[in-house]
Amino acid sequence: MAYRPTARTEATRLAHRQRLLDAARQLLAEGGYAAASISALAERAGVATGSVYNHFASKQELLAAVFRHVAGHELIAVQHAVGATSGTADQLRTLVEVFAFRALRTPRTAWALLAEPVDALVEAERLTYRRGYHALAETVIAAGIDAGELPAQNARLSAAAVIGAISEALLGPLSPMGERTDPEPVVADIATLCLRAVGAGGTWPLPRTAPP
Repeated sequence: MAYRPTARTEATRLAHRQRLLDAARQLLAEGGYAAASISALAERAGVATGSVYNHFASKQELLAAVFRHVAGHELIAVQHAVGATSGTADQLRTLVEVFAFRALRTPRTAWALLAEPVDALVEAERLTYRRGYHALAETVIAAGIDAGELPAQNARLSAAAVIGAISEALLGPLSPMGERTDPEPVVADIATLCLRAVGAGGTWPLPRTAPP
């Protein structure tokens, strides 16, 4: 007869898995992926080293799950903030500000999410969530073009440029080797750059056809 886990054993398994994910998030915030060794994870979670593999096939799979959880939480926060704002310029500014301020509040974690060298599994997750930010920015820009709040442009290309500008501009302030700076002027300058780049703030004719 095949073994069927009881509700109690399944609850215990899920609790152990959650403890490992929580431990990995803590270690990521403290020292990046290099700090999240299997032994360190097990010690932080209070489990035997070998039991880690009862929940994840490898360290890479565990770190990919952690990335998915943390990055997903950040993306949802930005999406909700943008959705609660109206007007293209305000929505784009909100996207930049929420993204950047949240990153600068937890610089080590943000560095790990944005720039730290990772294996293929984690890189795949990174690309997935980057596409999520691209899609959000593209939606805002496309709506702005349709409403005459932005000049006609390639919304997808502009969205990629905006997200790329935010990420690139944050690398210095987030770097473990860099100096911590006042986040207010940094975020204000990034927002100004992104708004100017897409032509926000002017009055534009409605496009007769979709932009190229």
